[in-house]
Amino acid sequence: MDIGQLIASRNASAILTCDVGQTMRDAIAILAEKRIGALPVMQSGQVAGIFSERDVIYCMAQQGPSCLDRPVREVMTAPAITVDRSEKVDAALSLMTRRRIRHLPVVEDGALIGFVSIGDLVKSRFDEVQQEAQDMRSYIQTA
Repeated sequence: MDIGQLIASRNASAILTCDVGQTMRDAIAILAEKRIGALPVMQSGQVAGIFSERDVIYCMAQQGPSCLDRPVREVMTAPAITVDRSEKVDAALSLMTRRRIRHLPVVEDGALIGFVSIGDLVKSRFDEVQQEAQDMRSYIQTA
């Protein structure tokens, strides 16, 4: 399965993002309200980086609460590691493992068309393995 199949039923305009100029405080409010771990950070319609819980923790550990008024551009992880819709789920999982990241923006011609988490990819792979096992059981029963 590829990433395009995984995001096919999702509405790209519903992806939560933040702007490079937003304060950390505002971006953290989005993370908390929506109970999510990361946001793609946008600048002029392009993915400029990723703002995640890790970015908050590192910044708070170094600078304390005063960093909450800094713009996201100063603390985000950049450049963003991205994939396109043709990337295979297994390859994306491998990339995430190697780079120690948990979220991937999906881009096409520079535009954000999806956002997947490691949980999305693991669930997809698990469902695929479950289906293969069911197909094998059905084959054995009819043989």
